[in-house]
Amino acid sequence: MNHGDKEAGGPGQPTEAALFHRAQAGCRFSLNRLMARHEHLVHAVVRRQVLGHLPFPEALQAGRIGLWRAILGYDPQRGLAFSTYAWTVIMHRIWREVKLTERAYQQGMQHVSLQAASTCPREEELPPKLWESEVLLLALRELVARLPERLRIVVVARYGLTGQGRTFYPRIGALLGVSHERARQLHTEALLWLRQPAHSQQVRSLLGRHTLAEYEAVEAEIQRWLQWRGGRDGR
Repeated sequence: MNHGDKEAGGPGQPTEAALFHRAQAGCRFSLNRLMARHEHLVHAVVRRQVLGHLPFPEALQAGRIGLWRAILGYDPQRGLAFSTYAWTVIMHRIWREVKLTERAYQQGMQHVSLQAASTCPREEELPPKLWESEVLLLALRELVARLPERLRIVVVARYGLTGQGRTFYPRIGALLGVSHERARQLHTEALLWLRQPAHSQQVRSLLGRHTLAEYEAVEAEIQRWLQWRGGRDGR
């Protein structure tokens, strides 16, 4: 495993691309280096996931499996940053484990081990559209969960995300102690918050909508809203 490890990329250090090439060719040393180098991605994804009844250590292990698969499947020639590609793969793997655990819990079990994942369909056998919709739905739920409390209440009520049906502005206003017009304004604010690239990067990456033009359009819309709100008392 010491073949060519003294390549370009710094004195005695192989380049990142070289590590990926070697890891995908079966070099365990290169694979371990990449796993250690990108371990922080696993922790970042786990912290942002809704784990349900999945124990935190098992979520980390599922995330590491996702990172391993991402390293072996990554193609630098496609121009996508590894962190963006790996984030989606790691999130998918953890989400599958969450679903397994929730299914087992509903059947009266306390938890299900990671080994149970081997009895499920392989990831490449899942219908692509189903996989994409599940990952996107999870990302959207997590994005809504990060909204400031009052804005989150408006969005959840307005779109019936608790399963109780859509709520109209007068009712939302009464719930928050504001007018129905203010409730409508809060709804607009919430949608703008959700669209901000700083908040919605993960969802935008999944949708392929993270171009500079789209970011500038959102920023312009936010600025128009702020100018309009500048002359309002917000009550």
